[in-house]
Amino acid sequence: METPSGQQPFLRTVVSYVQRGERMTTGQQRAWDQYWNDLGNEVSALPEGPLDTDAWFGRTAPVLLEIGSGMGEATAQLAAAAPELNYLAVEVYKPGLAQLLLRGEKLGLTNLRLLRGDAIDLLEEHIAPGSLAGIRIFFPDPWPKKRHHKRRLVQPKFVALAASRLAPGADLHLATDWEHYAEQMRAVCEAEPLLRNRYADRPGGWAPRPEWRPVTKFENRAHAEGRVSHDLVFGRVPVDKNGGMSDTLRG
Repeated sequence: METPSGQQPFLRTVVSYVQRGERMTTGQQRAWDQYWNDLGNEVSALPEGPLDTDAWFGRTAPVLLEIGSGMGEATAQLAAAAPELNYLAVEVYKPGLAQLLLRGEKLGLTNLRLLRGDAIDLLEEHIAPGSLAGIRIFFPDPWPKKRHHKRRLVQPKFVALAASRLAPGADLHLATDWEHYAEQMRAVCEAEPLLRNRYADRPGGWAPRPEWRPVTKFENRAHAEGRVSHDLVFGRVPVDKNGGMSDTLRG
């Protein structure tokens, strides 16, 4: 079986997330009831084929995908800082999405849409190849125990899929405060032919921490516990007119 884009689908026995409780605060429940039908959708309920973002956002604009928005602390601020983008966030945790709706309401956001479900299913089945202006994955579950490393999101097959959905020149931006996971992310992305490290000339290949990325309470906690955050930015290699890889982003 092939996906609509012609790629072989993932054959997974484990996923990178756990299902958590769905109990919401009064405010979260109100935001969910008021905004979800217009601003959110279940990945499993999307029509077959690529997501019609122009219709959903009510405009044509570059689409940026954030995978794992958590409680939306950073996501809402990032969407507010980039009104020129159609900002799409995918998350499995219902109270987190409800909290993001609350944050979006307070900031008056009109450029944010939410999806609940598996990011891999979204990318495989509903995101057209070469269509995204960027993908952000900030502080995904590190699964720190060695026996759980297979559950980490950033693996070779996932990175190949994500890279294929990026427009030429667009970035895959990763961040984590777990050293081993950061090294794994770097190795996996460096092995992907469609990607080039934009900061390959810097020590370790790490990107400088961008001032625009908000410091969340979880990142502050990591710093307090002695963990250093690492950013990685990999650009999608353009394809030349003959179908080969351009040298534009080669490190």
